[in-house]
Amino acid sequence: MSDTPVFASAAVAAPHRLAAQAGQHVLAQGGNAIEAMTAMAATIAVVYPHMNGIGGDGFWLVRERGGRVRGIEACGPAGRNATIQRYRAQGYEVLPSRGPDAALTVAGAIGGWRLALDLAKALGGRLPLETLLADAIRHARDGVAVSPSEARYVPKELDTLHDQPHFAETFLDGGKPFAAGAIRKLPALAATLEQLAHAGLDDFYKGDLGREIAADLDRLGTPVTRADLEAYAPRERAPLSIRRRDATLYNFPPPTQGIAALLILGIFDRLRIARPETTAHYHGLIEATKRAFAIRDRIVTDYDRLAVDPASFLTPENLDREAAQIDMRRAASVPLRNPGEGDTVWMGAIDRDGLAVSYIQSIYWEYGSGVVLPKTGIHWQNRGTSFSLDAKAVNPLEPGRRPFHTLIPALACFDDGRVMSYGSMGGDGQPQFQSQIFARYADYGMSPAAAVDAPRLLYGRTWGAESLTVKVEDRFDPACIAELRSLGHAIEELGGAYIDSLGHAGMLIRDPRNGSVAAVHDPRSDGGAEGL
Repeated sequence: MSDTPVFASAAVAAPHRLAAQAGQHVLAQGGNAIEAMTAMAATIAVVYPHMNGIGGDGFWLVRERGGRVRGIEACGPAGRNATIQRYRAQGYEVLPSRGPDAALTVAGAIGGWRLALDLAKALGGRLPLETLLADAIRHARDGVAVSPSEARYVPKELDTLHDQPHFAETFLDGGKPFAAGAIRKLPALAATLEQLAHAGLDDFYKGDLGREIAADLDRLGTPVTRADLEAYAPRERAPLSIRRRDATLYNFPPPTQGIAALLILGIFDRLRIARPETTAHYHGLIEATKRAFAIRDRIVTDYDRLAVDPASFLTPENLDREAAQIDMRRAASVPLRNPGEGDTVWMGAIDRDGLAVSYIQSIYWEYGSGVVLPKTGIHWQNRGTSFSLDAKAVNPLEPGRRPFHTLIPALACFDDGRVMSYGSMGGDGQPQFQSQIFARYADYGMSPAAAVDAPRLLYGRTWGAESLTVKVEDRFDPACIAELRSLGHAIEELGGAYIDSLGHAGMLIRDPRNGSVAAVHDPRSDGGAEGL
């Protein structure tokens, strides 16, 4: 990858170039970073539908100019008809991954846009919603080229995605996936976005649009009702944080796995591994991940149903204890639950005043539940499949309960005034990929572009891969691979230099000396950075 692009005063980064351009258009019209991100979120929902959509959820971290960091949880709960008894009566042992029964939670993303824009206005934002949604509406109405990333996606064996209601007429071309570069139009979705632009974002839940959404959900037999839509509200959440070397790191609290990202970086820091891209470096990251996931899987659930305070696991004393359990000469055996898959988009924005946004938006699996609502063109998430049908589980299915989320936006504020917005898609891989790119930049002095470009590894399962191994791209030093195996790690070489399942990551850093912003998005994606 070439050197990191640096913009004079503001920048955005996204996994699709048209989303980045939408953000740049807003910045050029005087919009702030939140307004730019809303335009990007709407556009990416149109041009990257395998990874996200307005029928999904989103999470925001926003750092205000004065230093305050806010979190916005736009995570829809299970519908009132989503009961364990309902699914057991239908013969399910586990929740289905596709179809109307998988579309069991409210879509929270649009509510998150609304709450974020309220904050944007309080911070001086003035652009109308019609302006923010204009690019997305145009792309949905006129059509855009199908991305290489989407064309690379092939449903897993026995996956029923293509058989789901209204999927074929929306996302297939004559019964087959669109080829990369083929022009696809989404007229029903364009009309939905136009309605939101004119009627306001609350119309998604409480207005004419909400009525159409609820009617389609009911006809298709999903557990989500109109009353569920009308009752939904996003929430502002204080982020979790740790002090690490010369920076304060922020991530999202439950029901997300943000604690895992902070634990990995806090534990890894205490191992004091001096040299990057060595066996010790990789071993330390893998072992820190095992410790972090063991805590995550024990405690993370709906925010309102937490049994313990997640911050209690992020104290220096606890991080010291966790690091002391790591044997640098041998891989630990730590069993994992069946972790989350997840196709997702991470995007970042920093404006000329230093307002910084880290945002992540998802429908969980590729194309979510696969269900497309015919009147509105919305494809609905399957995030609720992360619930358990065991009433005694950490995250049991229950009406009104928020599901476990892999989505985690990240921010870091350095003592010298630098502000970093960063993140990645990738289900269970998200905290691992965040840790890898952050450490490479902050600990080992790599440029943002080099840190994002460098080969990645993943411990555990991720979307499209069922084996519980350490997965690596093929740019790792073969000698390190051999040494990791000798330590007891099961290494799975994926056979490619840039693998989608190892994340689409990005990073922006604002320089306090002159206000410039370095910004980069992943060569594994179809995007990049734009700015002023």
